[in-house]
Amino acid sequence: MNKDLIRKRFAKNLSTYNENARIQEQMSEKLLSFADKNEYENILEIGCGTGLLTQKTFEKFLFKNYISNDIVEDCSKYIQSISPEINFICDDAENFIKNDKKKYDLILSNAVFQWIENFEEFIFELINKLNTGGSLLFSTFGTENFREIYHVLGKTLPYKSVKDYQEIFKTQNFIIEEEIRILAFKSSKDILKHIKNTGVNALNETYWTKTDMSNFEKGYNNFCSGSPTLTYNPIYIKITK
Repeated sequence: MNKDLIRKRFAKNLSTYNENARIQEQMSEKLLSFADKNEYENILEIGCGTGLLTQKTFEKFLFKNYISNDIVEDCSKYIQSISPEINFICDDAENFIKNDKKKYDLILSNAVFQWIENFEEFIFELINKLNTGGSLLFSTFGTENFREIYHVLGKTLPYKSVKDYQEIFKTQNFIIEEEIRILAFKSSKDILKHIKNTGVNALNETYWTKTDMSNFEKGYNNFCSGSPTLTYNPIYIKITK
C-alpha cells in the first residue's frame, strides 16, 4: 500500500470529492444509524476527509471532545469550517493509533479501512482504545466493489468479504450488514472521471497512453454490454466493547 500516493491522490481531488462521493455520503448516513445513543464524551473519527461524516455526526450527536484524523493536511480547513471545536490531527491512521494514548466512547470511520495496510492489528488497537460500553462504527467495501474495474484491468484493493470479517471478529460483540449499489454512467470515460474525482485512483502511478484508454473502453463496454456501470459493495460493522 503506497501511503504517499494515497495522500497525494486524495489531496489533489478534495475540491471534487463531495459532489462525486454519492455512495460515500449515503454510507455515512446509514453508518450513524447504528449508534446506540446521541451523546458521547469522547469521539474519534478516522479518515475524516472533507467532513461528510463529520458534519452529520456534529449535527446528530452531542459530545465533549471530538478528534478527527486524516492523512491529508488540507482536510483541516474543511473540518474547521464545520466547527472550531473539532481537533484535527494530520497523520497516517495506523501511525496515529499506535501513538495515541486516549480512550474513546465512539470511534467512527466511513469508507476508509480498505486503505489500511495491517488491518487486523489496526482494528484491535482501535477496539482497545474504546471505553467499556463504547462502540466502533465503520464502513468499508467488500469483494464485489468496483468489480467492473477488476474485470477489465485485473487490479483491485485487497477487499475482505463478510465471511472474512465474521471470522476476524468472532470473539467480539458485533453486527454486520452488506449492500450492493450500482451507479450507471454514460460512458466508461465518465467512470474514470468519477473515480479520479473521488481520489480513489491510488493503486498505482501508471499513466495511460491512448492505446491503454482505447483498450479500457472496449473491455468495459464488452463487459457491461454497452451500458457502463460501477458497482459499490458497502459493508457496515459495529463492534461494542
